[in-house]
Amino acid sequence: MRILGIDSASPTASVAIVEDGALVAEEIHGHANVHLGNTSPTLKGNHAEIILPLIQSVLTKSKSRLDGLSGIAVSIGPGSFTGLRIGLATVKGLAYDWGLPVVGVSTLWANAARAKDFDGLICSMLDARKSEVYMALFQGGGRRPTRVTEDTIASLEYAIDLVQSCHSADGRSTLFVGDGAKVYEKILTDALSPSALFANGNSSVAAEAAVLAEERVRSGANDDLGELSPIYLRPAEAESRIR
Repeated sequence: MRILGIDSASPTASVAIVEDGALVAEEIHGHANVHLGNTSPTLKGNHAEIILPLIQSVLTKSKSRLDGLSGIAVSIGPGSFTGLRIGLATVKGLAYDWGLPVVGVSTLWANAARAKDFDGLICSMLDARKSEVYMALFQGGGRRPTRVTEDTIASLEYAIDLVQSCHSADGRSTLFVGDGAKVYEKILTDALSPSALFANGNSSVAAEAAVLAEERVRSGANDDLGELSPIYLRPAEAESRIR
């Protein structure tokens, strides 16, 4: 079973193909084909111009065809408003054209899954700007991270309080992963030291979205394309101004 994973919600777009849980090919904007253990994306770009070339690249390098895939996984947010719309529109077009099932995956869940082999609390954190973060807490240590909290948008102060309330229960460290953790690493370290750990992640969000979606594709628990929509957690800038 081969799943195509697509992420355009994160600052760095990524596309991957996973087969039975194993990474086959992975492309991250600004990088050549990247495999596990060699991932340090830093570049941002126009996702509209790069998603389709990234898809074509992983198909070529994995010797795959769209009509030979079992399904598509797409990160549906929270994250970049424009990136989310581009990613979902691209996926829906491919799915309609090729008759492929689609599964939407929380960007924060897929981001947390990048923290491999960590048995403890994982804080998945993306920069939401305006001194806010998208975040969710997960428990690592199993085959995939399990949810502790729902996805939310929060001030950094609230995020720190939430982490403190959760990790103080067992006294262990919390692993932060995601661009939001990098942006606020010093503040988080000062507030939570020595319990705060930081990781870049061993794979892309796209690859982990594909892995997380695989079971649902296998069981036929796919999303309805007409109803699948991005998770924004807050209104777009233009909508905010109208209100």
